[in-house]
Amino acid sequence: MPEARFTVITLGVAQVGAAAAFYERLGFARRLRATGEEVAFFETGASVIALYPWDKLAAEAGLAEAPRPAAFRGIVLAWNCNSRADVDAALAQAAAAGARVIKPAQATEYGGYAGYFCDPDGHVWEAVTAPGLTVAPDGRLDVPE
Repeated sequence: MPEARFTVITLGVAQVGAAAAFYERLGFARRLRATGEEVAFFETGASVIALYPWDKLAAEAGLAEAPRPAAFRGIVLAWNCNSRADVDAALAQAAAAGARVIKPAQATEYGGYAGYFCDPDGHVWEAVTAPGLTVAPDGRLDVPE
């Protein structure tokens, strides 16, 4: 059996070029640029973010592309940080890249510190630091057993 793991997180977007420009401003390194505006891939450490046209992604999954959800989709992408200052900096960086901060950073009930933003296509991100979780020098999240 193959080992279970995330390799790619694909986000449906309205315009690949515009979404790719946002993720580059956010600080992700684009890879395989030969795909042009058909699909955009970004290195994230242990996995990859792919940006793909919403309508094509829905068709490939065998789902209707409309109506697009206007409410919470039940998925949050996390940007873990090692400190409150790093969380604040991540939110500021996202806002400067064109994100909409939807909840400023604040203390959490579990002893962490988190804030939320949406990318231009409405995908929700959390910038967070949480007790017991650290980001290693290589950028991977260290989750104790």
